[in-house]
Amino acid sequence: MASYGNRFWKKTPFLKLLIPLMLGIIVQWHLQLYANTWLIILAVGITGLCSFFFIPVLTRFHLSTFSGISTGTTFLSFGALLVIQNDIRNNGQWLGAVYKDKDAIIATLDEPPVEKTKSNKANASVSFLIREGKINPAQGKIIIYFKKDSAGQQFSYGSQVIFKKSLQEIKNSGNPGGFDYKRYSLFQGITHQVFLKPGEFEIIPGKKENWLKKLIFTSREKVLTILRQNISGEKELGLAEALLIGYKDDLDQSLVQSYTNTGVVHIIAISGLHLGLIYWLLVQLLKPLRRNRKTRWLSPVLIIAGLWSFSLLAGAQPSVLRSALMFSCIVLGESFTRKTTIYNTMAVSAFILLCYNPFWLWDVGFQLSYAAVLSIIIFMRPIYNWFNIKNKILDFVWKLNAVTLAAQILTIPLGIYHFHQFPTSFILTNFLAVPLSSIILFGEILLCIVSLIPAVAALAGKILTSLIWLMNTYVERIELIPFSLWDGLQLSITQAILLLFFTAGISYWLMERSTNGLKIGIVSLLLFTAERTVSFIAAEKQQKIIVYNVPQKKAIDFIDGRNYLFIGDSGLLANDFARNFHLKPSRVLYRIKGADTLNDFLGYKNYISYKKRYILLLDETISFTPQVNKPIIDLVVISKNPKLYIAKLAGSLDIKQVVFDGSVPAWKTKYWKKDCDSLRIPWHDVSIKGAFVMNLN
Repeated sequence: MASYGNRFWKKTPFLKLLIPLMLGIIVQWHLQLYANTWLIILAVGITGLCSFFFIPVLTRFHLSTFSGISTGTTFLSFGALLVIQNDIRNNGQWLGAVYKDKDAIIATLDEPPVEKTKSNKANASVSFLIREGKINPAQGKIIIYFKKDSAGQQFSYGSQVIFKKSLQEIKNSGNPGGFDYKRYSLFQGITHQVFLKPGEFEIIPGKKENWLKKLIFTSREKVLTILRQNISGEKELGLAEALLIGYKDDLDQSLVQSYTNTGVVHIIAISGLHLGLIYWLLVQLLKPLRRNRKTRWLSPVLIIAGLWSFSLLAGAQPSVLRSALMFSCIVLGESFTRKTTIYNTMAVSAFILLCYNPFWLWDVGFQLSYAAVLSIIIFMRPIYNWFNIKNKILDFVWKLNAVTLAAQILTIPLGIYHFHQFPTSFILTNFLAVPLSSIILFGEILLCIVSLIPAVAALAGKILTSLIWLMNTYVERIELIPFSLWDGLQLSITQAILLLFFTAGISYWLMERSTNGLKIGIVSLLLFTAERTVSFIAAEKQQKIIVYNVPQKKAIDFIDGRNYLFIGDSGLLANDFARNFHLKPSRVLYRIKGADTLNDFLGYKNYISYKKRYILLLDETISFTPQVNKPIIDLVVISKNPKLYIAKLAGSLDIKQVVFDGSVPAWKTKYWKKDCDSLRIPWHDVSIKGAFVMNLN
């Protein structure tokens, strides 16, 4: 075992660099240390490495640990410095640091505007601020929403606009367990947003364009035009656009949910799994070239060309480009460096990608891409060998399914961690959807090639429409099967890692009969079970009150152990999207389910007694009755727009905490906050600070 480990590390030298690089990225993001600190650590590491090479060769063997520590220190600090360099907030010209409310802004659209329900949305780069007639440089990205009647057709990639309207900082809802949209945007360099109406901006003549980006956007529009001309049906067209070029604005949301619930959403999300399928198909198709010495060199060239051509066709999205680089490194590693392993080439690609953008480490697509490829490398061959199929067509179909099934092994734990669900029907769905999607994908490429021949293109479009309809119908029918989805799963990061090791270990044991895999699986399972048991015990003892941040809605959860009682707007319960987006993440996080009543919960009109705490709920439908004896109120939740005065309220009640929920108008809270401050009453505005959580334990 030890000798195998030594051999593995010798064949994967880049893994020794990648691990400390990743640790440095993580440490810096969470600790936010000064750059000088890391520069000192970097200097120490480089000094150690340089000194090592001046030591006699015979002595170096005994000081290999010193070399390893110096290398680790060097790349740990290098990873941290990459985070500092790529964090737009550390730039002296960052928009958030130099912008003032009365400044005029000049911004360039980084993409063609995308049509939304009430606006046209586009990411834009800020280049200048105009203050008192002076033009000052600025850097940073913003999201611009143009109102629909603002003639959005005149905008395109590279258009420059000037406006003088206050920017809004991008914020999270702040609800427990919710998606961290602020961090997601920051990792893309986006920190602010603005909504522009007609008359609030002007278009500057001329465009600032990058020729490659322009080529990509132009090609993308041509492909969309071809698909829209030849493929009928809204659902079918939306999926065709997503499958070929990753364009998701026309996707039917109910259809997306069906693909998600059945475990085949990777079909419409171009990522590592998608590129992995294309890579594998190209390898199979180009096998004859590899058998001939004269044409052997042509195989890796065509594979890389095919991968990057598809990536550009797919709009050169970051997730696609990451995967293309990863597979390009794999191809080059297999072709020209026989002494290394595919694990080392994967480490090289990950190292390059993180040097370019260290924040990709948190990207779900980045994680799933490498997990999928690694899983395919390890498990595809053993799975394929389960059956010996002589029919070439059936064998081809089984190979496609073997690739997909193999990819699922290591991606399942990550999927549960990020999406809190496990599609139990994924094997059944993948059996037809994967080979069918592959046929559709290549059919779409063929459609683009023959688009100059209208009759042939029309025929191809009809065939593709039928195939997409068949796949959609199959997925939607599978979703209707009882218990096809295990929803509401919650994993901590530690539990996800342990589950990953368990899945990998047991799978390796079953396929290769390796006792080491069995040992890893058992130990991981025991640790996973122990931590999960502790988390469930803690959940049984929890007692909380949560006032959610839901725009224009009242939403409160009273939690006792694994149960919750909801008080709020009934319309919120009828809105699946709002409920799943704002409330479900918290309920998954705390492992709670709905209940009709709770222990120690008593309610009368707008007064609630819960766990020896007293809560007062006030809105425009409920009038407050002054009290004589000035009782203690632990929590006052104000909703909507009630006619009340904080001073008058405090004169009758001993108030410990005031919370303004998401339904209160901002102009009204402005005055109430001043009153609270003058009376020294703590207040919490959920629209600014996020959800209010009161722990009662």
